[in-house]
Amino acid sequence: MSEDDFRERVRSWLAENLTGEFAGLRGLGGPGREHEAFAERIAWERQLAAAGWTCLGWPVEHGGQGATLREQVIFHEEYARSGAPAKVSHLGQELLGPTLIAYGTPEQRSRFLPGIAAVRELWCQGYSEPGAGSDLAAVSTTATLDGDEWVLHGQKVWTSLAQVADWCFVLARTEPGSARHRGLSYLLVPMRQDGVRVRPIRQLTGTSEFNEVFFDGARTERGLVVGEPGDGWRVAMGTLAFERGVATLGQQVGFRRELRQLTELARANGSMEDPVIAERLARAWVGLEVMRAHAERTLGDSAPGVAEVSKLVWANWHRSLGELAMLVRGARSLVADPDSGELDEWQRLYLFSRADTIYGGTNEIQRNIIAERVLGLPREVRP
Repeated sequence: MSEDDFRERVRSWLAENLTGEFAGLRGLGGPGREHEAFAERIAWERQLAAAGWTCLGWPVEHGGQGATLREQVIFHEEYARSGAPAKVSHLGQELLGPTLIAYGTPEQRSRFLPGIAAVRELWCQGYSEPGAGSDLAAVSTTATLDGDEWVLHGQKVWTSLAQVADWCFVLARTEPGSARHRGLSYLLVPMRQDGVRVRPIRQLTGTSEFNEVFFDGARTERGLVVGEPGDGWRVAMGTLAFERGVATLGQQVGFRRELRQLTELARANGSMEDPVIAERLARAWVGLEVMRAHAERTLGDSAPGVAEVSKLVWANWHRSLGELAMLVRGARSLVADPDSGELDEWQRLYLFSRADTIYGGTNEIQRNIIAERVLGLPREVRP
């Protein structure tokens, strides 16, 4: 099938199915809005799964479609263009699934991949801690063997969708006395047990899609270590490499829609007549074109620095768009709706996009990685 034929197939299926009970889901969900129509979005994703539109890039033998990189890009682009709701199972489909395919045992794959592909089980990511955010190697959550089970103690933070997840992939220290990258293991931990407590974190937007997670004697089976015990750092870095894949091109379709809507607003309210705003809108358009060109040029490239540059480019662009939206809105951007107290879409964009340059590795960490590991500059002095 040609790429054009594949695009038409995706576009037609979305047009035919994003109707009826699912028509009202257009544009719902996503960063800062994960609370919207959650049950309905799950139902939509299960319809996607039934039609074979989940886990496109997974090998066929593992329940995927064996789609090429270009086909995956086309799907994500058309999905975004259709206005289909943001997925709630992306952590399982885009991160854990590929990790299990690359590093997991046959038993782990057969146990977990079908549930991920069918959207029967939801996952969250247990990486960051209060003392180990961007400095992930400082993880202090521990896991010790007790017979045939690992017992976990510690705390994770900024854990997106932990409040709805069935499972969590957790980076924990399993070798007492180890430090930094050594002695870590990558564990699969059930969330629905007495030893796990989830506490929502209220965001600037007023919503709570990420959380603190406390492990107080939480247990998981001995065999639910991905890779070898003590080899968790390598597996965790593998997961991060999958995080910045083809879905970013679909993300850019959403960015383009936001920029187009903001430009239309600037024309409608007269702010386009301000030369500063007009120039910034033009620069935003140029920046988006550069972002797309970079993404297409590096598609499938796992060379050091590629993922870090990509993260810096899109995160800073999107944060700047939020700031520009406040300029275009003018004084009205300073107050919420006087009756409901709700934020409008531009206020939510401004507030949540502040997080873009923090989650997934802060700007500072990305620049350090590029400087030290790619350019060979002297390492930053550390205490």
